[in-house]
Amino acid sequence: MEWWIVLIVILLCLMFLFISGLPVAFSFLFINIIGVYVFWGGEAGLSQLIRSIYRSVATFSLLPVPLFVLMGEIMFRSGIAPKMMDTLDKWLGRIPGRLSLLAVGGGTLFATLSGSAMAGCAMLGSVLVPEMQKRGYRKPMTLGPILGSGGLAIMIPPSALGVLWASLSRVSVGGILVAIILPGILMAILYTAYIVIRSIIQPELAPPYDLMPSPFFEKIVLTCKYVLPLGFIVFLVIGLMFLGIATPTESAALGALGCFVLVFLYRGWDWDAISSSLSNTIKITVMMFMIMTGAMAFSQILAFSGASSGLVKLASGLDLHPITILIFMQIILIFMGTFMEPLTIMMVTLPVYMPLVESLGFNPLWFGTIMLINMEMATTTPPFGLVLFVMKGVAPEGTTMEDIYGAGLPFLICDAVAMATVMAFPSLALYLPGLMK
Repeated sequence: MEWWIVLIVILLCLMFLFISGLPVAFSFLFINIIGVYVFWGGEAGLSQLIRSIYRSVATFSLLPVPLFVLMGEIMFRSGIAPKMMDTLDKWLGRIPGRLSLLAVGGGTLFATLSGSAMAGCAMLGSVLVPEMQKRGYRKPMTLGPILGSGGLAIMIPPSALGVLWASLSRVSVGGILVAIILPGILMAILYTAYIVIRSIIQPELAPPYDLMPSPFFEKIVLTCKYVLPLGFIVFLVIGLMFLGIATPTESAALGALGCFVLVFLYRGWDWDAISSSLSNTIKITVMMFMIMTGAMAFSQILAFSGASSGLVKLASGLDLHPITILIFMQIILIFMGTFMEPLTIMMVTLPVYMPLVESLGFNPLWFGTIMLINMEMATTTPPFGLVLFVMKGVAPEGTTMEDIYGAGLPFLICDAVAMATVMAFPSLALYLPGLMK
């Protein structure tokens, strides 16, 4: 059978299982069982499948994933984030779109402590939306900034999705975590510029209001109490890894330990918050790893059937510039983001994409950064972006999904601009990894 027929049949069967409502992990497992019977020789193939599943998770590079998830869970449930937001609020003056900018600033800072876009959106929405509504902010300036900045958790370390991408692609985990820092900051800057410009043009969307002055000494004390300790956590996760003092796994362990110490100092031993954080971390990690085991075997079946090599030969033989092929690859990801969540998209596409990336001569860290920007977009792409539904859960009564879609669209455009900028200037992604020790 021709390789392209095999590829089409496998992908169509996989999509059918997704649409039928079967969990992603079991969809991969079903396809893999059929694939090993056809291509790996029946029962002998099943033994090989079991060994493949074991090897896909028995790897040291995956250890940061549960630790990063745990960091986000404990910070989300500890109640520290609202105090951090209050401190940032006192530093903001009479800037147009003040509360919307607070959402971006708080979302960026929270992203350095959490690898979950959904946790970031839930935290920002529950803390800021009631205050924004009370101040007369319209929905484009309440919902949109939270949707955009909540998703920055994917683009600013610690990023669990970044670790999974690196493990699947067999690329340095520390390299990709450092590579996404500058593009993540660029996205936050684009959000800020959009909010300020639109607030100036349409002040009725974010009406100004009188502020109670805060003494400078009070702001310094609150910053030292609620913001600087979080900066220490960021240093443990990113700084030690960047300086070459700790591996990504060691940095993740130190970051998680630092989060527990902060919670203990601020709130004492809160067993309810800790137990629920541990429970959710286990659930999320098991879900991620189950999907990953299926995806790794899936990539091996594609390679053994000849589909991967055939696709590489086809792309190499096309009379197209490599950047044109890269753009088409991103368009496919954007389309998939309208009905699939980021982890599933990565698992389906990476077995096909990474051989193409190698054959086209792209730097893997550069490509990975671009793909993670695309995955951040997938969390807020209508109609089925996961963060959209989280936003619906914390939005004011009477908010429709159309309101949420419309508010998120300008921030998706900002993401697309950031993606194009990284494509045009690869040094944005490659500069910091080049400085790593």
